[in-house]
Amino acid sequence: MSEWTQEQWESLCDGCGKCCMIRLQDEDTNEVHTTNVACKLFDRHTCRCSDYLNRSINVPDCVTLTVQNVKELSWMPDSCAYRLVANAQDLPDWHHLVSKDRQTIHELGFSVQDRSICETEIAEEDLEDHLVNWPGEHRRG
Repeated sequence: MSEWTQEQWESLCDGCGKCCMIRLQDEDTNEVHTTNVACKLFDRHTCRCSDYLNRSINVPDCVTLTVQNVKELSWMPDSCAYRLVANAQDLPDWHHLVSKDRQTIHELGFSVQDRSICETEIAEEDLEDHLVNWPGEHRRG
């Protein structure tokens, strides 16, 4: 992976959108919980960032995945292609590089397409009311 071009690296993204969902970390247990509340830049219909090139400017805590940090980001879903490749595991059948169709992930329900709300639609103190466990994602401490 360290020798991949930027285009090759970016092509690995399956477009699930799970990494754009807001997470909460339990202060006592350090367990990370995922919500169905998306970053303000997330397009819930396309499962893509609406301003990908400027995301780190507009959302300072947006994490840019790199070859160096992908193994350290324990909050990434188990089904994440970046995580799978970094751990020398096969991509799932619904991944577009296997199925040859970017819609397969959505059709089979492994993305968050049309199943999230925008962070601007709720109050921060209500985030706990929006905890979910998406397909392909497990809770971790």
